[in-house]
Formats: sequence, C-alpha cells, structure tokens
Amino acid sequence: MMVRRALIYLAAIVTGCALGLGSALYMAGLWPEGRNMAFGNVDVGGWRSDFAVGSKAADPYTRARVARHGLLALAKSEAVYLTRATDETGARLREACTYRLSGGAMPAEWWSVTLYDGKSMLPANTDGALSVNAQGFPNGAWQAVIAPTRPANGGAWISSKGAGDFDLTLRLYIPNPALLASPNTALTPPRIERLSCGGAA
Repeated sequence: MMVRRALIYLAAIVTGCALGLGSALYMAGLWPEGRNMAFGNVDVGGWRSDFAVGSKAADPYTRARVARHGLLALAKSEAVYLTRATDETGARLREACTYRLSGGAMPAEWWSVTLYDGKSMLPANTDGALSVNAQGFPNGAWQAVIAPTRPANGGAWISSKGAGDFDLTLRLYIPNPALLASPNTALTPPRIERLSCGGAA
C-alpha cells in the first residue's frame, strides 16, 4: 500500500512538472521550435500585437517571448509592434512564394516593415533588402515585393532568401493616440497578397 501510494505521488509530481514546464515553454514562445512573434490580444486584419510589450504591465510570459525573439521592446507610447505570419488567404508566409506587400499612410510618426525567418532572426543573406520604411514612400501609398530574388522590374523589394517560413513585423513609432485607443478603427493594415509560389502563378 505504501509503495503504491508513493508511486501515485511520484506520478502526480512528474505529470505536474511536465505540464507546468510545457505550458511555460509554450507561453514563452520557446516550444515548439519556430513559433513566431504573431501573438497578443490585439488583432488588426491578421496583424497581431500585445500592447503590454515593453511596459511594466507585461506578464512574465510576454517578457520571455520578447527576450527570446530579440525584440528591442519600447513602451506602446513610443512604438507599437504588429506581426503577421500569413498572407491574405491565411496561408503561411514561405520563402518559395512571391508576395505583394502594400499599404497607405500609417497612424504614426514613422514606420517600418521587417522580415524575420522561422527562428525570429534576420535571414542570413547578403541582399541588404530585409525591410522597407516610411522614408522610401513620402506620398503615403506604398508597395513592395517580397521574394527570394530581386524583381526584374525594380521597385521596393524585401528579400526572403534563406528565410524559410517567415513573418513580418510592422513597427509604428510614436503612434497616434487613436491607434492605442482603438487599433481596429485607426489602422488600415498592410495587405500581403501571394502572387506566385515556386514560379507558378
């Protein structure tokens, strides 16, 4: 009887530790490997964010995810980060595909969109074309091609070479108060349209 009870206690402890560790790793974005930064309670057209990032209100899981993904997190009054890992059809963003990223004026003083690979790192390529920002589009409306090779017709380009499955992070610096109060009303999010995959339209 004593041995049986000890085994039951041991099984309960092991199970509890496994569940606790697993849930902590999952919530912190450490498991399963390759989870992207598209998390949070703010969702604007598939672009997700947690406005607690960079603030004292951030819970330990959010802080762990930010640290794990190497995000230089500022308070939401200074910068808002929104991430998306899927195109307009809901399919995962992939290196093998070509996309058109487009948008208009952003409710912030300055903005940028940067591509990160499946490990939330900048892809290890030498194209020098991993982001676009407001400086290149002074008239408001903008678009860029996301592809592993530079488009033949020129224009703004974000290189996905070596990225595998990737995500995009939209940074809005010095956001308008309206964005913080009602992001779904204030922000018209960038569109990510898949043009082709593996050379096929």
